[in-house]
Amino acid sequence: MRIAVIGSGIAGLGAAWLLAKEHEVTLYERDVRLGGHSNTIDIQYGDRSFPIDTGFIVYNSANYPNLIRLFNHIGVSTDGTNMSFSVSALGGDLEYEGSLLGAVAQPINLLKPWYLGMWRDTIRFYKTAPASLENPDDANLTLGTYLDRQGYGDAFRMHHILPMAAAIWSCPIDTMLAFPLRSFVRFFINHGLFSLTSRPQWRTVTGGSRVYVKKLADRLGNRVRLDEPICSVRRLEGGVLVKEKCGKHTLYDQVIIGAHGDQTIAMLEDPSDQELKLLSAFRYQKNIAVLHRDPHLMPRRRHVWASWNYLSNGDQNQKERVSLTYWMNKLQNIDRRYPVFVTMNPLTEPDPALTFATFNYEHPIFDSRALDAQELLPAIQGTNRTWYCGSYCGYGFHEDGLKSAIAVARGLGAEIPWLCNVTPANELSSCRTGHINDAPNILSIMGG
Repeated sequence: MRIAVIGSGIAGLGAAWLLAKEHEVTLYERDVRLGGHSNTIDIQYGDRSFPIDTGFIVYNSANYPNLIRLFNHIGVSTDGTNMSFSVSALGGDLEYEGSLLGAVAQPINLLKPWYLGMWRDTIRFYKTAPASLENPDDANLTLGTYLDRQGYGDAFRMHHILPMAAAIWSCPIDTMLAFPLRSFVRFFINHGLFSLTSRPQWRTVTGGSRVYVKKLADRLGNRVRLDEPICSVRRLEGGVLVKEKCGKHTLYDQVIIGAHGDQTIAMLEDPSDQELKLLSAFRYQKNIAVLHRDPHLMPRRRHVWASWNYLSNGDQNQKERVSLTYWMNKLQNIDRRYPVFVTMNPLTEPDPALTFATFNYEHPIFDSRALDAQELLPAIQGTNRTWYCGSYCGYGFHEDGLKSAIAVARGLGAEIPWLCNVTPANELSSCRTGHINDAPNILSIMGG
């Protein structure tokens, strides 16, 4: 078959790679590079050069089964890394890191009832929240409503669980408050987030994520179209007509769209009512990522620095985008004499003289409407020769994007070259209730 794949993130690129062995696959990408959130940048630091990942950075042995098997199959080298999580709140007046020593980084906090109460609430939440799955009264609650009903304090909410959740999903606090409780709890259970002892091994791609992107793209040869946004997709009785920006029309047997829901709707010339309803349910949060070397966007106290560092200026505006600094030296094993950071939505701009580059990313928002739409996606998969994939099919992470690619490829009859139990995309959705094994295990992060 002749297959068009639109979008080259892990979902589109993964689907193209899986199908290209048996079919003639053409991959379209509107950007000048492949990879989506797999975006590696070379920075010059004096006489040294370092490849820095600015989107997808790490994965672990427990929660990325298909990504691990893909990397093993194509020969991607990886390095072990270390994960930890810190909170710098109230403009730096409150700072802690998740290890035992990090929790007492400010010893005076041990004399403050609200700080001790935050940790008591933390223990209570980890112990009791799983039971909400069995309580019919909690069936339709949001996370915010549950926290209110159970009487959790502001310190636990604003300085622990909500920063943690906002960091995972790259969304504002108010978005996380609206997250459906049962999906939140089920997600935490599936990923061991209620376990204080889970310590998966974290890894990063040697040389940056662009290494795996190139290996996947090599199979496609000259059938990669960069800087080629698609103007329209018209479904016909005998095929799918794809119109490029230059005005060229190409007829394919099948089309796979690995783009965001709103982008997909804009491409389809004749979306059905069901396609419009389902694809419009997926909304996205715009985020800015700044690659820099300005330490002022890290916690004030050097001994609190962690791999992930949540930052808050103290006004607690719940609608503001989450601000988070990734310490790339720790994440990618870079010589610490050359400090490098990636800050998402900086509270204050880094020194321009210390800034390397700025990027715009979008992350899916998972509210009840989106989660309901996930369960119905199989109804439109393959209809009118059109397939859909992306991290929005799961919980928004790298494994989810790849898993959706595998599901589409299996729906088109592809053999997956490793042991895989992913259901074909047009048969049954497992997005909400299955084990979407990708999100970072934040409790293991906080353990250092």
